Amino acid sequence: MYPAEIVIPFKNQLTSQKFISLETADAVHDFFKNAEGTVLLVVNSVCGCAAGAARPGVLASLNHSKKPDHLVTVFAGVDKEATEAARRYLLPYPPSSPAIALLRNGELLHMIERHMIEGRTAEMLAEHLKAVYDQYC
Repeated sequence: MYPAEIVIPFKNQLTSQKFISLETADAVHDFFKNAEGTVLLVVNSVCGCAAGAARPGVLASLNHSKKPDHLVTVFAGVDKEATEAARRYLLPYPPSSPAIALLRNGELLHMIERHMIEGRTAEMLAEHLKAVYDQYC
């Protein structure tokens, strides 16, 4: 478990931009049971690629004409049960953090794993996500 003083700013980077933080397994299951439309799920992390590309890229991607209906996040290494529950919706992909997924009515449409984030800029990730939104949103 990471200290709160490290995690809070990383969580706030997304939650201050209308992401809902799902912090328990029940919260994850309740959300997906009731969510209609498209959902952008970010598995947040304290790692450098989350800070340098994932979070900024996701946020930049939302400045687009098409975007997901819902924005949610879980924090790997912090909200353990919530992260495990969220990862069930990302099968057959193995656990990855950070990770970014687009789902519709609980069905996985597109997955971006850590290895697809590492080495990319936030701008590259944002453009990739905008193309995904154009296709599915």
